[in-house]
Formats: sequence, C-alpha cells, structure tokens
Amino acid sequence: HVPFGLRLHPNRKHLIYPLGSIIILKRIEDGKQEFLHGHSNNVSCISVSKSGSYIASGQVNFMGFKAAVIIWNYAERTIHAQLLLHKAKVEAVAFSPSDKYLVSLGGRDDGSIIVWNVETKQAICGSPASAYGAGHCLTVEYSNTNDNIFASAGNGTLRVWELDLANRKIWPTECRTGKLSRTVKCIEISEADQFMFCGTTSGDIMKINLKMRLLISNGPVKEKYNQGVSVVKVLESGDLLVGSGSGTLALCSKNDFKTFRQVQLEKGVTSIVFSEEGKQLFIGTEAAQMYSLSFEDFQAELMSTSHRSGVKDIAIPFATSELFATCSEEDIRLWLVGNPKELLRITVPNITCNSLDFMIDGHSIISAWSDGKIRVFGPESGKLMLIINNAHTMGVTAITGTRDCKRIVSGGGEGQVRVWELLPYGHRLLEIMKEHKAAVSCVKIKSNDMECVTASSDGVCIIWDLVRFVSLQRMIANTLFRTVCYHPDEHQIITSGTDRKVTYWDVCDGSSIRDLEGSQSGAINGMHITQDGSHFVTGGDDKQVKVWDFMLGDITHVGMFHGASISCTRICSNNCILVSASADGGIWRWKFPHPPSSY
Repeated sequence: HVPFGLRLHPNRKHLIYPLGSIIILKRIEDGKQEFLHGHSNNVSCISVSKSGSYIASGQVNFMGFKAAVIIWNYAERTIHAQLLLHKAKVEAVAFSPSDKYLVSLGGRDDGSIIVWNVETKQAICGSPASAYGAGHCLTVEYSNTNDNIFASAGNGTLRVWELDLANRKIWPTECRTGKLSRTVKCIEISEADQFMFCGTTSGDIMKINLKMRLLISNGPVKEKYNQGVSVVKVLESGDLLVGSGSGTLALCSKNDFKTFRQVQLEKGVTSIVFSEEGKQLFIGTEAAQMYSLSFEDFQAELMSTSHRSGVKDIAIPFATSELFATCSEEDIRLWLVGNPKELLRITVPNITCNSLDFMIDGHSIISAWSDGKIRVFGPESGKLMLIINNAHTMGVTAITGTRDCKRIVSGGGEGQVRVWELLPYGHRLLEIMKEHKAAVSCVKIKSNDMECVTASSDGVCIIWDLVRFVSLQRMIANTLFRTVCYHPDEHQIITSGTDRKVTYWDVCDGSSIRDLEGSQSGAINGMHITQDGSHFVTGGDDKQVKVWDFMLGDITHVGMFHGASISCTRICSNNCILVSASADGGIWRWKFPHPPSSY
C-alpha cells in the first residue's frame, strides 16, 4: 500500500521496504532479513539517499498527533534523527543528491513541505505545499544534480522549488501546463535534470522542461493507462518504464509515449527499481508481490508474495511441522515451513475468510467465511469439496473439526454454535446451540470429541456437551474473549481477550484459578499451547510474541519484531517452529525456544 515502497540500496545487495511500522532490509543473495524499529505506527513513505548512507521513512499517526520522520544510519542500522513537525501523516520524503538535505511532505491534514538539514537534524524552513485554492499535494522529488532544487505535485498543483539557504526560505514556481489540468501521482526527473516526467491519475504522462518550468508534451494520446500511472522510471536511453494502477508494466518511447513492450502483473504497480546497470528490475505491486524482470525477454518472475491485508488465522496440520496455512481477505494460502514460497492459493473474490482448520486426517481444509458459508477444500488441489450454505446468518466467525473427522463445529456472528455432520455425499445440521449474545470468536474441541469450549465477545466462555448438546459450564469475565485453549490434560482451559489478562479456569466447576497480566497495552488476540502443556504462546496489540511457562505463569521469551497488532500465533506439534501473523499481512516464523526433551 506504500507508494514507491520497494527500494534498492545503492550497493545493490539489499531490498528495502516497509511492513506495518517496521522497515525490512532483505539481502537479495540469500533472502536474509534485518529489521529497523522506531516508528509507532504504519510507515507511509520511504526513501534511500544517493550515497546509501541514510534511509528516511515517514509514518501515519492518529488525528491530533505528530507524525515522525526518521532518518536511519544504514551502516549502523540505528536511528540518526527523529523529526517531529508534520501532523497526522507524512506523504513523501526525498534526499538531496549530496545527502545534505531531506525534504518531507505532510499529508492532507498537514499540507506543508519542510526542508531538513540531515547533519544538524534541524528544520531549515517550511512552506504550504500547494497554492491557496489548489488541491492536495501527493509527491515530492529532488533534483539529481542540485541540492537547492526539488519538485512537488498533486491534485492540480505542479511546482518547482528553490532553496534560499541565506534567507531560510523556499521559493516555488508554478509549472505552466496551459489548459491541461491533472492530478499527478509520481514525478521522475531525468539524469541531467533536463526533463521532468509526471504520471497522472488520468493515465497519461506530462513531459516538463525543468529549467523553463514549461509543459512540452503529454501522451499517450489514444490509449491511456488504465487506473492511472503510478510509477515512471527513465532509462539510460531516455525511454520510459511506466507502471499503471491496473498492473500493466510498459516500456514506452520518450518522444510520443508509444508502447514497445508490456507485461501484465497482479494488481497495481507501486514501485520500480533498477539493478545491474538496468539489466534487471525489481517491481512491487499492491497485491504484496515482488517481481524480478530482465530486460532481455521482458518476463516477470515472482520473487516473493504475501497477504495484502491482515491475516485472520493460522492452521498447522496435525503431527507435522512441514506446512501451515493462513487466511486473510478473500484468500487462503498454504506455505512450506522452511521455504517462504506459497504452495497453494485458494481465492474466493470479495469475501473474507475469518477462520480455518485442517481436519486431523489431513484430507481437507475447513474454512469459515463472512458470507455465512462453510467451505471445505482439498489441501493439495485447492478444489472445493463441499460448501455449506447459510451456515450462519451474520457470517461464520470460528470453526474446528472433530478428531474422528466426521463433524464440524462452527461459531457465527450472531452468537450461535452449530454442529454439522459430514456425510459421504453432503452434510447434515445436527444441532444449534444458542446462549452467546455476541459473535463467537474461538472454538476448541476436547480430544474425545464429546465436549467443546467456545469463547465469545459477550464476555462468556461456554463448555458444551456434544452428545446431549447442552451447556455444561459458563465462565464469565469483564472482557471480550478473543481466544481459548484446552490444556492437554483437559482439566483446565486458558482464555484471553481485551482485558489484557491470561486467565486459567477449572473445567469441572467453571471457577477462575489464576489471572496473569498478559500485556501492558492492548488486547491479546492469539494464544496456543504446546502438546505437552508445559508452555504456551500469546500475541496481541502490543506487537509482542510472548512464550510462557504454564505452571509458573512466567514469561520466558519475548519476540519484538512485528510491525502491527498480532492476530494469531501457532506452535507446530513437535515444538520446533512458532508461526505468528499480524494485521499488516506479515507472517513471521520463529525458532521455538523450548524444544521437547526427546529432540
């Protein structure tokens, strides 16, 4: 979602991109990652200085709060400076060619351009980005040769600025575009600062003489780019690489903007970066995909991919740690643990998958969807094996399967718990159990398939008898329950939710045994327990993965790399791998710190 979010370091060894509130440095050679922490909220823009010494990033913040710009020291991987002047959002940042200055552009609620001295970490001067009556400014780009000249553009505004250091002022000059009025999304300035190419939301490109501040031409005249031009890059030959909002990547002429070659990618192009003297490109898209493209054959190869919105649930098949599945808006993806490439993608357009589980025999994936249907897929083919229509009226919110693989228990947005029998050629509704007053957030089944526990955001956990279909126990707390786990001996359950506490409950009488302070800030959204019951793991809005000793109730390890709220956590059955996922679409694989003694 971050415009121009994928960057290549000048040493051509690291790709740099944001994920939630962190910045990832990924080594191209072997995929090894490093993380930069410092932002308190999602990163909205990023830039790398020409020498590669610095990285600058801006963030979004809540209304009424300042949004930080952070300058990072690349060599030391530390914060060089934290700059706080913009309100609510930083729209764009750009370094001057000698790394002397940084220019930052505030978002819609701020609307100012500020020039900073990188060495002294002080603001030199600032100005409103657009003229009175003009629209909102969207992007800013520095000259390639002159530290005192940069350009800004947006909705009906296109300006070239000159820095007057002696008077601490920046002076804008409006570019003359005649009757042509456009919203500019991106600016690319040619190597010698002769021309400025501006990609617009109308799907054409404006060519501006930078010295004269004058429109020379615009095009293509006939076939404009669908959903606007989001990225423009100038090649050494002077020709242009153009990325559009519809996912088209085109090579076009510098004179009449005619297309020579093009390739279609998934979703809109957000970033293009060159490597190896222009022989190879790296491309980032809105579908959270990274492609590598060589100029010779103009074929795009998928390097990495992930979910483009928050991950809702993780499932790991029983008795294996080779695979895991994740679900998000409109898709389920299957991943190999050792290799971060996806094995399978199951997509149901425009519907959100809320929860998923593997049946214990491994023959099917059961999934809960926001359109009120339960869908069962084959884990190898991804083929739809069964669909249960109208399973719940307000969407299916939680799901799990029994050990004998003959029944499914589902929870819905209206608070009902339903038990389904799977037949050789279909399904049958066995029972509806209605005691919850709000959405069911989690369902877990006892190993003998005779009882299950459901957690709900009405503040009640209920243990149900799956033979007589009645409630056996109710656990009530002043919280919105998010997750529940049976301890393997099944005499206790542990719950967590918005009250930030981890609570142990007795299954027999429903009494609370102990409360632990699980988080300093925010709800606990995900929890999972090891098969021997000695440890459990939690994750929540404080962005920390915590491993706990079950008996002592102490935290043994904390992982602090997530860039957004953690939505779910899972430990594989042999305690080697821990997988956690978050609201920024990131999936994190951790080495579990307590392997069983037999390993």
